[in-house]
Amino acid sequence: MENVNWTTNNIPSQQGKTFLITGANSGLGFEATKVLSKKGAHIIMTARNLQKGNEALEAIKKENPNAKLDLMQLDLADFYSIRNFSNEFHSKYSKLDVLVNNTGVMNPPKREVTKQHFQVQFGTNHLGHFLLTGLLLDILKNTPNSRVSVQSSIVHKTESMKPDIHFDDLNFEKSYNRDQAYAQSKLANLLFAYELDRRLKTNNINTIVTVAHPGYTKTNLQANSGFLMSVILNNILAQNVKIGTLPILRAATDENVKGSEYFGPTKMMELKGYPKLVKSSDKSYDKDLAKKLWKVSEKLTNLTYEF
Repeated sequence: MENVNWTTNNIPSQQGKTFLITGANSGLGFEATKVLSKKGAHIIMTARNLQKGNEALEAIKKENPNAKLDLMQLDLADFYSIRNFSNEFHSKYSKLDVLVNNTGVMNPPKREVTKQHFQVQFGTNHLGHFLLTGLLLDILKNTPNSRVSVQSSIVHKTESMKPDIHFDDLNFEKSYNRDQAYAQSKLANLLFAYELDRRLKTNNINTIVTVAHPGYTKTNLQANSGFLMSVILNNILAQNVKIGTLPILRAATDENVKGSEYFGPTKMMELKGYPKLVKSSDKSYDKDLAKKLWKVSEKLTNLTYEF
């Protein structure tokens, strides 16, 4: 199987399955929604801006009138929004086959904070999804063979960005470095995913967790990354969003996974290509580091996971 390029043709019918995709109105989330809706999935799209969300929904409906789509407002940079979303989701839905933690904030040039005053990359990319997943865990547990698929990034092991969990300055208040802050959030995604999968297995829960990264894919995420990346490299090196979305689609739908698999491209140092099983950094598999981050995350979000 690994010797053949994995494409959307490998995705089996998703008829009868319910997906929740964060950040579904643009980029990788939008493309994943388009593909999965064509496979018959019922998709709850989330967007911070409902107008942009509706525009995305209508664009998909125009291309695929039979698409089963719902739109809900969700701002992962605001714990109140996440809790309100969870309450509304619980009132509307009783099953969730796949939660796709996709939303990401990348490289704001100046230090920005969430509504609860966390540095926006750590607060959105990690803490926001940590809280969301925990609040929806009861529904995931009650849905047979459910899964959580987490979007990480190759930068979690890019040495020039010094990826680490900076427990002494998680919010980069002492000295802000946008690249290091982003790398921290993406390493946190992996530590969280692997630790969640371990805890689910320890508690004999049949929900699994998978992870993916899109390589170097041209999306609006790079808007804050300077002229070299956002204009020149994006138009020369970056792969298109259709290919870049394949790893998270595989993580969300591959029927052979057992949990903790990590999918990404393998060409040009994992920058491009079709999705295969890849290895994340040694640090991402550090169980003690993961447990420490988990404990801190529960404290910061004021949420204790109920397994």
